[in-house]
Amino acid sequence: MPFNQIAVGRYEEVSHPGALKAALAEFISTLIFVFAGEGSGMAFNKLTDNGSTTPAGLVAAALAHGLALFVAVAVGANVSGGHVNPAVTFGAFIGGNITLFRGLLYWVAQLLGSTVACALLKFATGGLTTSGFALSTGVSVWNGFVFEIVMTFALVYTVYATAIDPKKGNIGIIAPIAIGFIVGANILAGGAFTGASMNPAVSFGPALVSWDWTNQWVYWAGPLIGAGIAGVVYELFFISHTHEPLPSSEF
Repeated sequence: MPFNQIAVGRYEEVSHPGALKAALAEFISTLIFVFAGEGSGMAFNKLTDNGSTTPAGLVAAALAHGLALFVAVAVGANVSGGHVNPAVTFGAFIGGNITLFRGLLYWVAQLLGSTVACALLKFATGGLTTSGFALSTGVSVWNGFVFEIVMTFALVYTVYATAIDPKKGNIGIIAPIAIGFIVGANILAGGAFTGASMNPAVSFGPALVSWDWTNQWVYWAGPLIGAGIAGVVYELFFISHTHEPLPSSEF
């Protein structure tokens, strides 16, 4: 089981220069991602008189978030791994791919990056509201909870397959693209129901700046559970096995 691989690490790790550089990279990458993603929604609302919930708004959100995440992951990959998401960090921790102390340092950086991005947007737009994530009419908290679990599972599973798996080979080159694509696709699938957060930091920043915490737990519990399941499944079935893969001729 991957649980025996979980590492707490040492407290001194939070002040190690390498860990601090990685945290700074996470802060910058998350700021880039949230500023572009949240900003695109605010811009679309301004241009279309609050039309972000229309089909066109959903496509625009998927495109903006997919492109922004592609860049955010790519620019942070060589320093921090390009998590840009507390759920991704948690999934990596569950699989034993990051220590607890380093993961907590990443969490602080990611939440701070999202908050700063939203504060900058509020200032730069003259006080426009940084809209928090909300459940659509007719969508219960449990509906939204399941949506966030499934979408985040898909995201973190993609991260494992393309970025974390030691056997990834050349596919690691397209990891930022694949990760951006799955987020964009999930927004098209779940955006009309929950807003498709998949990322507690993305939910936290707007909620803090606008001070609207309605159903915030859905956007934390759902992604963390989905990420944890993805980490366990991938580590247990695709990384922890000791046998050599069958040659392609066997399939």
